[in-house]
Amino acid sequence: MTDGSTPPEPTALAGQGRLARTIAARGGLAAPEAPFVIEHREALIYMLCQAAELEHGIMCQYLFAAFSLKTSEAEGLTAAEVEKVTRWRKLVSHVATQEMLHLALVQNLLAAVGAAPHMSRPNLPLPAAHYPAGVQLALLPFGEQALRHFLFLERPEGMDLEDAEGIEMAGRAAAVVQQGEIVPRLQDFATVGHLYRSIERGIEHLAEKYGESRLFVGPHRAQATPEHFQWPELVPVTDLASAKLAIDTILEQGEGARGDWRNAHFGQFVGILDEYEQSLRDNPVFDPVRPVLAANVRAPERDIAVPLITDPATARVVDLFNVGYEILLQIFERFFAHTEESDAELQTLADATVSIMFRVIRPLGELITTLPAGPEHPGRTVGPSFELFYETDYLMPHREAAWILIAERLAEAAVLCERIGTDLTSAVGDQLAPVTKAFNEIRATLTAHVPA
Repeated sequence: MTDGSTPPEPTALAGQGRLARTIAARGGLAAPEAPFVIEHREALIYMLCQAAELEHGIMCQYLFAAFSLKTSEAEGLTAAEVEKVTRWRKLVSHVATQEMLHLALVQNLLAAVGAAPHMSRPNLPLPAAHYPAGVQLALLPFGEQALRHFLFLERPEGMDLEDAEGIEMAGRAAAVVQQGEIVPRLQDFATVGHLYRSIERGIEHLAEKYGESRLFVGPHRAQATPEHFQWPELVPVTDLASAKLAIDTILEQGEGARGDWRNAHFGQFVGILDEYEQSLRDNPVFDPVRPVLAANVRAPERDIAVPLITDPATARVVDLFNVGYEILLQIFERFFAHTEESDAELQTLADATVSIMFRVIRPLGELITTLPAGPEHPGRTVGPSFELFYETDYLMPHREAAWILIAERLAEAAVLCERIGTDLTSAVGDQLAPVTKAFNEIRATLTAHVPA
């Protein structure tokens, strides 16, 4: 999935700054965790769904941080600072795009073992104990706290690193699964690497237990490929070797290839944090971040404290973002859960996913961080809340009905976008006009495949 641009160059301080040298000198101080137990297919599917939710939530975190960065000299930055901050935003956004690749790879793994795709996740902030102790997700504006939290999540297995100050450990240790248990449940994992290495060990065990042909029973045509999304690393999973290659891709991009972390996500965040801290030493008033508050349009269904957006106009734009995000998940899940779609129709779904990411999610996310949170939060703007309207999932099982429903939702989003643009200031309306056009054009590509 690409917008046609090349990936941003790694920050010059990746592996060279103070923090990078300190981490390299310390090496791995924590003993690698023992893999957890996966004895049957349902336990494997359960933990793959946990992996999908984790990749999904991490992607939202990175996008929130990227959107919170300032974009111009009009926001109080020098020309040199704008260039630096733009590079940071591109790097964080590129990492978020790779997290979507990881989400797609997990869908390939699920499809390969005969399971349905899984695009759902709990809304942020997470309910207590959703993940094991030590794994927490939060929408944070760019800055030291966010970067240290990202380092903690992406740290290589065996590296002793503390989470950012102020991040509460809401999880709890899960009970150890005993041999012979038939009901799948959450198992402890300390790092993303620990989770995937345990899944890999479970896949190896089940391939030996059932035989590869009986484990990988999903149709090959259900796999996403590089031809669909222009990701060279998008491995179709059809056997044990390709399953292990998919997992290696996720881990090498995130934590690095068995300890070589400098060019991985972990190393990129180390470099950005080093450069950010050096910028503050050079200029103590350097402030590259908009005054973004993580707030929701409406109170969560669960009893979780979260600020609410009280500016009515801002709430409408954030809801528009959330509708676009909902449609993105519907189309992405339809791709993986397709039934009798033709090759051309599958490509239409893939192209629509890319279009929504770059023509709807990105411009709305950047716009939202300039809008006021409301009188209860003076001087604060908001970030995209990524609120899901329901948490069951986005599976629509019947082909023709699914395409009609998605096209209908795109039409509703276009109407809402146009109305908001008309009601608000001309500056906001000018930014929303291309989004309205995108909704309509994506809808047209889908309706072209729906019978009259």
